[in-house]
Amino acid sequence: MLASDAPFLLPGAVRHDPAVATWFDVADPFRPMLADWFARMRACGDDVREIIHDRCPTACAGAAAFAYVAAYRAHAAIGFFHGAWLPDPARLLEGSGVRMRHVKLRLGEPRDDAALAALIHAAYHAARRASG
Repeated sequence: MLASDAPFLLPGAVRHDPAVATWFDVADPFRPMLADWFARMRACGDDVREIIHDRCPTACAGAAAFAYVAAYRAHAAIGFFHGAWLPDPARLLEGSGVRMRHVKLRLGEPRDDAALAALIHAAYHAARRASG
């Protein structure tokens, strides 16, 4: 991460946001899979907080957002707020934005779970470092 790039802060994030639970209760083919990945985000550390941001469950290290999950019609996504700076040797990250990147997940398609878990942990640790 660039030294001049400030963390994206969501100061309203809380330990367990009921709105996040409600989001996962909606019947959708992708949400059960995303619930497992969001649980991994929650398990990154005692300082993980959550919030609905832009209609998506978002995980924060304290107030610093590090990842989100989203369900669409044809795929699911795990997004990273500063994904452009994450190490990605498996080349899972997509996108061309200045900061954000995402990983698309599709039902029935293979994925590299270990590499995706490593991205989540790297994003969490980068957010912790950036927020001081």
